[in-house]
Amino acid sequence: MISVELSGQQIERLRRELRRAGNREIGGVMVAENLGEATFRLSGFSVQRTGGGTASFVRKPALHRRFMGRFFEKTGRDYERFNYFGEWHSHPCYPARPSSVDVQQMQKIIEEPGQSAHFAVLLVVRLGLRGAVEASAFAFRRGHAPVEVQIICR
Repeated sequence: MISVELSGQQIERLRRELRRAGNREIGGVMVAENLGEATFRLSGFSVQRTGGGTASFVRKPALHRRFMGRFFEKTGRDYERFNYFGEWHSHPCYPARPSSVDVQQMQKIIEEPGQSAHFAVLLVVRLGLRGAVEASAFAFRRGHAPVEVQIICR
């Protein structure tokens, strides 16, 4: 099973961004550190505040290239240890679970010719009734059904 660790600061940043967005979907890309044994630590994530409605989000790749470039510079381009981890977006009006459209889009990303990633994770988040961040994550691999990723909050 794949697991990902999120820090309290990252959860708080998600909470702030979700509050700010209200009923609009937001999202971005995630980067992580490979700790071995299918365990990852989220190193960061970009936030795109535009391109979302109440029931959809369209990521604009150009908005995330700078984030990715800075990340790779900071980590010395050590791609074995630090790399692209996947995508995230919010579901402010629906459960924090991937929709069928989300699943199709993530499978399309991982199946793209020239895609060097062995897998990509989709994290779906929302604010619960009491302001807690609710989340689920799934890993996508070529030719395989998605598998749930364990989220560990530190």
